[in-house]
Amino acid sequence: MSCVRVELGERSYPIHIGSGLLRRAGLLTPYLADRRVLVVTNETLAPLYLEQVLAILEEASPQVLILPDGEEYKTLQVAAQIFDALLKSRFGRDSALVALGGGVIGDITGFAAACYQRGVPYVQIPTTLLAQVDSSVGGKTGVNHPRGKNMIGAFHQPICVVADTDTLGTLKDREFHSGIAEIIKYGLIRDADFFRWLEDSLDSLLERNSAVLAYAIRRSCEVKADVVGADEREAGIRALLNLGHTFGHAIETGLGYGRWLHGEAVGAGICVAGHLSARLGRLADSDSVRIDALVARAGLPVKLPAELTEQQMLELMSVDKKARRGCMQLVLLNSIGSAALTDDFSVEALMGVLHSNRLAE
Repeated sequence: MSCVRVELGERSYPIHIGSGLLRRAGLLTPYLADRRVLVVTNETLAPLYLEQVLAILEEASPQVLILPDGEEYKTLQVAAQIFDALLKSRFGRDSALVALGGGVIGDITGFAAACYQRGVPYVQIPTTLLAQVDSSVGGKTGVNHPRGKNMIGAFHQPICVVADTDTLGTLKDREFHSGIAEIIKYGLIRDADFFRWLEDSLDSLLERNSAVLAYAIRRSCEVKADVVGADEREAGIRALLNLGHTFGHAIETGLGYGRWLHGEAVGAGICVAGHLSARLGRLADSDSVRIDALVARAGLPVKLPAELTEQQMLELMSVDKKARRGCMQLVLLNSIGSAALTDDFSVEALMGVLHSNRLAE
């Protein structure tokens, strides 16, 4: 087991990464001692991992809530089921939630923890690659709205993250590939050497080589922990973690939640951000080609869906948390390993890239 620490003063917490962590008795005891615990998971994961989690939480006599599986269920209405369960069993401020699942379960459980009695602790046990390298870390919680992804939420840090790499063995290839988009993002915004390592090691990563996978997860968490520690509430550099996400969230909202996986939409968004950066003269054309090649090798889309026109994409992108005074801001690349948040681009250039980077109808 390795451990990466998110340094946030009194809200600091560890990210435990390793094999067999869900069989390690006592790992969560220091974080949940003397608390009533509700484990929130979904109908797909409950048969796979719930028994193991209940075993390591045996002393807490946890209750369980099983939610439906899918991005389309990341809503206020489903979050209300968590509140109903907590209130029905009279959970107080001495309670804690445990999120057992991927990004949807982590986000919605964290959101419930942020809201219930104005905030109770929660633990993240991410079971997908995307959740282990990204959504379980950093305290962004929330639910979707029909007009925008993650537009209703709160910053609420977990007290512990437990990333058991054994859970990735049951992931379907499509979901595994989806997580690689976020790993690529970390190299692009912060670590050129890591990006080159991914180019060299991607085949082994796709084969789920244990040593390669463990390093990719750890390095991704190190980069995110460093950024979150410097800018917890996205007042500055944390926005760089959204490379490709303005485009990606527009895709997810426009197509309907769940049609494209989050990482698929982000993968295409990263490529489009690279093309726009190159068109604006910020990024070398050769670097944009490298980005497209790596994303494609990861089994992810490199172009926008044909169903969404440039105007539809622009309208959906305008509903974005990074917008300031009604002005759209995008994370663009200066080079591989260096990114910046900017509004210094023309709508004409953006529309041109949205047009040229759509799949053929």
